[in-house]
Amino acid sequence: MEPFKIHILGCGSALPTYKHQPTSQIVEIRGKMFMLDCGEGVQLSLRRSHIHFNRITSVFISHLHGDHCFGLIGMLSTFGLLGRTAPIHIYAPGEYEPLLHAQLDMFCNGMSYKVEFHAVDTSKHKIIYEDRSLTIESIPLEHRVNCCGFLFREKPTLPHINREMVDFYGVSQSQFGNIKMGMDWVSPDGEVIPYTKLTTPADKPRSYAFCSDTKYMPQLHQLLQDVNVIYHESTYDKTNEDRAISYYHSTGEQAAMVARDSHAGHLLLGHYSARYNDESSILEEARQIFKNTTLTEEGMCFDVK
Repeated sequence: MEPFKIHILGCGSALPTYKHQPTSQIVEIRGKMFMLDCGEGVQLSLRRSHIHFNRITSVFISHLHGDHCFGLIGMLSTFGLLGRTAPIHIYAPGEYEPLLHAQLDMFCNGMSYKVEFHAVDTSKHKIIYEDRSLTIESIPLEHRVNCCGFLFREKPTLPHINREMVDFYGVSQSQFGNIKMGMDWVSPDGEVIPYTKLTTPADKPRSYAFCSDTKYMPQLHQLLQDVNVIYHESTYDKTNEDRAISYYHSTGEQAAMVARDSHAGHLLLGHYSARYNDESSILEEARQIFKNTTLTEEGMCFDVK
């Protein structure tokens, strides 16, 4: 099975702390690396996680609060210093485009690679990226500014060749493609061997939902049914639910309700308020509702399965 990993670069909220970096993640899937949000200090987090800068193909910005995008221009500048030639694609709310171009003109003139901007309508649930192996969808969220999350879905793959069986029947390798596409194989003496006997089932497609800053949305689970892993912001515990309401954030309990109602496989929590030296209260209240819950921390690498 191809790697599908979530690298946590930062899981804190707006105020800097010694413990946590602002929000950023890398989704590593089928040899590609996508960055989700890009807070300050992201370059140091990449170094600590041993992620090669040039492997990042795209950056997805959920919304235009500084703790989610202030690290981008510095990272793009560093890409230039490293001699990057491959283009980088930025997916972000459309209102960011003029500011990004102004920053590039000011600080990144004469770079050896292109920055391609893709405006995202945060109010719509739609596919915003697609290639042969996956799609990425926008997930409308409710925050103080336009905001969306991102849903990664693998596309279905073909069955695997059963090496023991094809060797037993003497099937030529030139026929493997046809067999994987569902064609039976006919032996030289006319025996029909069903393709199901020569293959093993394809891997089940995996999925990951990144739900950035948002107030609790009771209807959100409708877009996230049966997702393997959900990251959902959990800025506060329920003793500070009034703050969550005021600032359009969520509690650990509310994040767990989304995971439970989505029938998710696993829940990752993050975006902790700086008021917490210990986030165990957030975790405990979430696990009361959805047991399979984990607190993220910088340097974590989580397998989606």
